[in-house]
Amino acid sequence: MSMTRLIDDIDRIWRGELQPSLAWSCIFATMCLLVTTAVRYGMAQLRPDVFFTPYTAAVFFATAMSGSAIGLATAILGAALGLMIDFGGGPVDGARLTLMLMYLAVSALVIWGVDHYRCLAGKQRAVARRLIEEEQYRKLLVDELHHRLKNKTSTIHAVLHQVLHDQPQIWSRIDQRIRALATADDLIARAEGQGCDLKDLLMSELGPYGHVRFELNGDPLFLPAKLAVSLALIFHELATNAGKYGAFASPRGFLQVSWTMQGDRLRLTWDEAEGPPIGQTGKPGFGTKLLAAALSSFDGRTETAFLETGIHCTMQCRVPPS
Repeated sequence: MSMTRLIDDIDRIWRGELQPSLAWSCIFATMCLLVTTAVRYGMAQLRPDVFFTPYTAAVFFATAMSGSAIGLATAILGAALGLMIDFGGGPVDGARLTLMLMYLAVSALVIWGVDHYRCLAGKQRAVARRLIEEEQYRKLLVDELHHRLKNKTSTIHAVLHQVLHDQPQIWSRIDQRIRALATADDLIARAEGQGCDLKDLLMSELGPYGHVRFELNGDPLFLPAKLAVSLALIFHELATNAGKYGAFASPRGFLQVSWTMQGDRLRLTWDEAEGPPIGQTGKPGFGTKLLAAALSSFDGRTETAFLETGIHCTMQCRVPPS
């Protein structure tokens, strides 16, 4: 056995991850007794009446590494060595016997304490292993659910494309919205289905237009999954409109998105500037209706103003606890 392997095994035994063999335990206990006897010999040069105290350390390490049975055997052998070996040459008297009894009592407490700690540590390791296994199983389920959701989204996308292949205008609008939902689902999946950060959601939608074309101002804000999906649809509608008629349709156009939290309410402002002049707006379409209704389930509302060079949109809603 290499030295590295030996050191690794000793470390695992000390942490309770590996149960040593009986032979290994006996050898280790013997080494502890030899070392403490050598220490006792050195102490005897200064004070000859030290008979049992050093063996307490041997009892501690033997119990910690191999359990209470080996610890008890070490304590008894330490008492025997203290009686039989006298580096000062004195007789075995009543005082030495009293010291031996005190040493055995202390050793019993040490064995009980170390064994109790070993049991608690073993239970903690068992709980930790179970929690790790449950977390791995939960992650597997979430990954499988996300995989099935992506497959279902892809299937819906393919079916609609087949049905609407001769209606390109309708298909182009539906296609982009399905893609926006798929992007939001990917972001939510990265947070293990719990939601996603507001800035990440905006970056996924606005990133294709170029990072120099927009600015995001606000503190990190984690959105629950349902609210993230609703906001993803709103951002997609606004970004698509900006690309066709607003800030992103002009070389100098610029978008600024800002948000703040007041209690549990989110206030978000979408400001477009330097876009092409907006002509007369037609009757409300699906996008306008979506902006008006998407946040209603979160006690929210959206207010939109068509300015000369782009849309000014203000959103307010309640952010549910994650």
